Amino acid sequence: MTPDATPDAPLQVAALYRFARFDDPEALRSPLRALCLEEGITGTLLLAREGINGTVAGTQGAISRLIAHIRALPGCAELDVKYSAAPDMPFGKMKVRVKPEIVTLRAGDLDPAANAGVHVEARDWNALIADPDTILIDTRNSYEVGIGTFKGAIDPRTRFFSDFPAWFDGLAQDLAAQGRKPKIAMFCTGGIRCEKSTAYARQQGFEEVYHLKGGILKYLEEVPASDSRWQGDCFLFDERVAVTHGLAPGGHALCRKCGSPVRTDALEDHLAGCAGNDDWQA
Repeated sequence: MTPDATPDAPLQVAALYRFARFDDPEALRSPLRALCLEEGITGTLLLAREGINGTVAGTQGAISRLIAHIRALPGCAELDVKYSAAPDMPFGKMKVRVKPEIVTLRAGDLDPAANAGVHVEARDWNALIADPDTILIDTRNSYEVGIGTFKGAIDPRTRFFSDFPAWFDGLAQDLAAQGRKPKIAMFCTGGIRCEKSTAYARQQGFEEVYHLKGGILKYLEEVPASDSRWQGDCFLFDERVAVTHGLAPGGHALCRKCGSPVRTDALEDHLAGCAGNDDWQA
């Protein structure tokens, strides 16, 4: 569903991705950039041989025309898009870049477009993860997991997404030593990381691999809190910081010293003792 523009929020933000096979992503860059500039759209789009990913903002009509253009690209008819409204333009300029990957895993030649796991709709997720034969894995980074995750999920304690393959290889070795090859369910914020992670798991020989379609955000939007297996807040990479059930604002703020999400009622104490983070300050 695309939210209607209002006087208080006249702009539309679209977060999108699609794993598809682009033989020549560089050839797609200039037409996309030209359309965005013509329509006054700002944000970032990443292109790679594995597909497209990005977040952009503009008027509702401009975003509609851009999405139509992307959906006409090879393999992109079912482009995943999440819409929200904004009172002001959230991005300063438009960037369209060609990258080795649209989400960096550094796991060699994967093909998520053809070899990802099975999508599971939010309404069917509880039944899958309640199955004792299912291993549930949170593919996000440790600071995200720290403020909320699904009950019973494994936290790989990764700092970056590119750390995930090494962690998963260790898990696979442990399971092999136990003589187990269970069902594996993975999830992330919006779907892109867990979708790529399932392709990696399948490449390592696991057959029953699933991921949450639309990610945590879709689950929190569709599944009532009374039926939910989610605990805590869901971290976001935008000014909202975190959301909870119904996509209502969560109870976290971002520390301006270290970049970590901190409960709003504990932020003052955290700031008083925070030593900062050189990577974040840079």
